[in-house]
Amino acid sequence: MTETTQTTSLPLPGRVGRQRRWRVLPIIEVAVLVIAVLLPFVLKDYLTIYATRVLILCLFALSFDLVWGYAGIMSFGQAVFFGTAGYGVALIARDLGVTSILLVLPAGLLIGFAFALLLGGFLLLGRHPSSVIFVSLGTLTGSYAADRVARGWYYLGGQNGIPSIPPMTLGSYDITEGPVYYYMTLGILLAVYLLCRFLVRSQFGLALAGLRENEQRIAFFGYQVQRLKAIIFSFAGAVAGLAGSLYAFHEGFVWPNMLGVVISTQVVLYVLFGGSGTLIGAVIGTVAIEAVSFWLSNSYQDIWPIILGVLLLLVILFRPAGLVSLILSERERVGNFGRLPEEGDRGSS
Repeated sequence: MTETTQTTSLPLPGRVGRQRRWRVLPIIEVAVLVIAVLLPFVLKDYLTIYATRVLILCLFALSFDLVWGYAGIMSFGQAVFFGTAGYGVALIARDLGVTSILLVLPAGLLIGFAFALLLGGFLLLGRHPSSVIFVSLGTLTGSYAADRVARGWYYLGGQNGIPSIPPMTLGSYDITEGPVYYYMTLGILLAVYLLCRFLVRSQFGLALAGLRENEQRIAFFGYQVQRLKAIIFSFAGAVAGLAGSLYAFHEGFVWPNMLGVVISTQVVLYVLFGGSGTLIGAVIGTVAIEAVSFWLSNSYQDIWPIILGVLLLLVILFRPAGLVSLILSERERVGNFGRLPEEGDRGSS
């Protein structure tokens, strides 16, 4: 009897292998964080400024990964929330003279949330469930309309946008581009990433995963499907608004392209390239595309967009799940929402 008990308590090789695979994602996340922390020590000043811009775009990509990668909502107009928040904080700084980080960043977050709530309420909270095509075309139309409004409105600077935005301040200290802005952005990105990771691995995240896989079944279980979509859509809009605020003060100006279709498509490519539904895939995809674009634009100035387009096409064609699928298993990409079955449970089943 004792010998039998000792034998069954030993882990099977398959179980050990699976537990080791579950540790891959945290290793990737920690490795990316360590590289990001050390990067300014090895980069030149102008590359640190460029890296800060990439971190802000990573934050923007997270917002899209939440709605598409986890809830299955194709938001082709994610730039609306990014751009409106950028314009909003630029107007606050220009007309009211408010540049305190304690005010402008929350303002940008609220602007993104408000616009996402309004657009999401129109597209998602109708009497009848909205289709994927309706939402994608609706957000795309919103992005195009916002771009045209900004280009034609003199108060917003028209085609030229709003230049010469003063830097953000913390007390009497100006937060200007460079290592300080880089580490501030990295800290914000890390905080938002951890919040998103907690959210998608919670019971709410399980419901979102169900929406993505089988919306009818989730509705059968009693979930308010459209409300769930509106909640995550609004939350993602707030994240995009936060990114837009950081981008506006980092660049020192805003322009209509921040609202338009081009940057909306760009964020889709970021998530596609890295791997949707993983969060870290959005970060990796953004860094990879921006780094390759920077190198190609310097080395092959005439044909670099063609080379980049072919590269993106090949990755999406041969790795539809993105770059992270080279390392992560499908099970780990989807996520773990419960305990692994014990050996005794398997035997009884």
